[in-house]
Amino acid sequence: MKTRSSLLLAGPLLAALIAHVPAHAAVDEAAAQALAKKEDCTKCHALDKTKKGPSYKKIAAKYKEKKLTEKDAIKQMQEGKKVKLEDGTEEDHKIIETKDPKALSNLAQWILSR
Repeated sequence: MKTRSSLLLAGPLLAALIAHVPAHAAVDEAAAQALAKKEDCTKCHALDKTKKGPSYKKIAAKYKEKKLTEKDAIKQMQEGKKVKLEDGTEEDHKIIETKDPKALSNLAQWILSR
């Protein structure tokens, strides 16, 4: 009976611990940075400096404030919608060429974890 009670308590405890692991813990930073460079993201974005576009830090803050998700970030990278640049002008966002869902997810998580 004692074992059964322990098992019943262990399940929810394990689930609670897993839920508290930050999502960005699984991010492959090297792969994300390599993809960002390959796709020319670094032409307009930097980690914490404003270039032609906002820094990844500023993007992450905006997504957090507006409660946008990884899915929203991937959509932005794939659809090429108009974006407002730091100088106030607008242009179509470059469409990322990779279609690998894992690579896109990793890149989005990396950006949003800044």
